[in-house]
Amino acid sequence: MGKIKLNVLGISYSQTQSGAYALVLSEEEGTRRIPIIVGGFEAQAIAIELEGLQPPRPLTHDLFKNFSDAYAIHIVEVNIHKLEEGVFFANVLFDNGDKQITLDARTSDAIALALRFKCPIYTTEEIIEKAGIILDFDKESSDEEFQKDEELDPGEELLRVSKEKSSESILNQSLEELKKMLAEAIGNEDYEKASQIRDEIKRREK
Repeated sequence: MGKIKLNVLGISYSQTQSGAYALVLSEEEGTRRIPIIVGGFEAQAIAIELEGLQPPRPLTHDLFKNFSDAYAIHIVEVNIHKLEEGVFFANVLFDNGDKQITLDARTSDAIALALRFKCPIYTTEEIIEKAGIILDFDKESSDEEFQKDEELDPGEELLRVSKEKSSESILNQSLEELKKMLAEAIGNEDYEKASQIRDEIKRREK
């Protein structure tokens, strides 16, 4: 069965599971999406790479990347190969120049590494059919909404792909103050807040 390439579309806060996030992957050549529930730490590891933030100290996935670079090991691809009772299973294909080896990994970790190594992410048609959702372009709402397939279950709220609105305190700051706040948030390793500030800076600089 052929592989389907996926892109990381974004992360949204779960309205149904406290402290959980919905990581949304999109089919590169199609309209289907896969939502995957991840914890706060995993969401942070993915979000800071998506936002291009530079933590003052390397996170676990950054350390792994530095270690791999030091020993000339790179990731060829990440494969999400199984979905069982709502849990996605992934593996990572490594190459050291002499041989390739495949290791199992949590899907969230595999994706965090894929972003750092800039390698492709794949899944199967079977998983897309089972867990995929289709973007509904017929809705009059200006917000992005997704239509749930029969077997999808984390809930409608998890399927809305939109970044959280900046807090009132962020909106009231000047651009210069926001840049100072961004540096402070990164220094304090508060990457969720740093991501919100970075979003607001990008909106203003457009």
